[in-house]
Amino acid sequence: MAKAKTVYTCTECGGQTPKWQGQCPSCNAWNTLVETIAEAPSASRFASLAQTAGLQKLADVEAAEVPRHPTGIVEFDRVLGGGLVPGGVVLIGGDPGIGKSTLLLQTLCHIGGRQRVVYVSGEESAQQIAMRAKRLSLDASPVELLAEINLEKIVAILQTHKPDVAVIDSIQTVYSEALQSAPGSVAQVRECSAQLTRLAKQLGITVILVGHVTKEGSLAGPRVLEHIVDTVLYFEGDPNSSFRLVRAFKNRFGAVNELGVFAMTEKGLREVSNPSALFLSHHAEQVAGSCITVTQEGTRPLLVEVQALVDEAHAPNPKRLCVGLEQNRLAMLLAVLHRHAGVACFDQDVFVNAVGGVRIGEPAADLAVLLAIVSSLKNRPLPQKLIVFGEVGLAGEVRPVQRGQERLKEAAKLGFTHAIVPKANQPKQAVKDIEVYGVDRLEQALARLRDS
Repeated sequence: MAKAKTVYTCTECGGQTPKWQGQCPSCNAWNTLVETIAEAPSASRFASLAQTAGLQKLADVEAAEVPRHPTGIVEFDRVLGGGLVPGGVVLIGGDPGIGKSTLLLQTLCHIGGRQRVVYVSGEESAQQIAMRAKRLSLDASPVELLAEINLEKIVAILQTHKPDVAVIDSIQTVYSEALQSAPGSVAQVRECSAQLTRLAKQLGITVILVGHVTKEGSLAGPRVLEHIVDTVLYFEGDPNSSFRLVRAFKNRFGAVNELGVFAMTEKGLREVSNPSALFLSHHAEQVAGSCITVTQEGTRPLLVEVQALVDEAHAPNPKRLCVGLEQNRLAMLLAVLHRHAGVACFDQDVFVNAVGGVRIGEPAADLAVLLAIVSSLKNRPLPQKLIVFGEVGLAGEVRPVQRGQERLKEAAKLGFTHAIVPKANQPKQAVKDIEVYGVDRLEQALARLRDS
């Protein structure tokens, strides 16, 4: 029997080369080439080329609104952009045991009464899924179950029964008989995802793919997997915390960076209606080094407590440590604080933390970080019920941020009575129950605190 020809495929971009190399010639990534079986092109793959539709003018295409079907789970609908879209393909990834299968099983049970749903499991047996549904007290009677990892059989059953929603858990366990490589390989993941995406578009089935993640936290498999799907969701959460965050990194039918917040309980994932309360500490009395800011996660404003600890350094090189914020930005802000406000921290250890494990990626927290640092350095608590946001530039100016009005309304709704914001974000009409101070420069914000 002749030995099968092998090629080396890049796990990052999917590029192929006949010989192993340390660096991928396509994307220049190092140590990403793995050996796979070279497959002959299939004639059936190109059979539909003869039926390609002709050209048409964009002006002649009717721009109809995409219908959405709510899942009944408000936080999940928020991340999806309003609900599931017929023919849409959703890829959801996360660490093992974080709750992906639990969330999807709860979703199918919610919508099973009005839509036909199929759960395809390649990792668990039918008995294990039934035990989970019983443990979570779910009515799983409308959910149809298929324990199968063969792509051709899965496609045949979906074509026969034509469900409205199909969950594939997980895409790394599915394999196609057309390829000789093992399940989970680059070739298998790419081919199976492409076939399921094509099926979803042809039959109008909403397909939800569950994907594994690497040690770095990114989705395993080729990057093309994220490009061919319509929506990419990441399931995040601290193993030591009961709270789970679902974040949208790509969505063709809604806004990206939307955030859904859940709490893991004995009865499954429960929605958190007021997520701002998760990221605020409740002190018996005001403490130095604490400042509340408003960060924007997609269309949702979230109140987050930023804590700073400034202590005398006992080493030649003072420490600069950030948790939940960007490390390099802290060094820049300390330089601005020294140059334009005259507050020196070159002989102090500076530690900054965003409470609750949330990650703040936008610069709107700059002003809150600096005021928390000054508060800790001077050992003087900030005024109660104070909210602060604004980007600080290298020249010491306080720059405006997006959706300032919505941030102020969220703060007022939670009982905050004072706000220090960029002058450009100061509302023309007063916001009910909150007094807003607009500042142009960092020095003005510090002066406002001294006067209060």
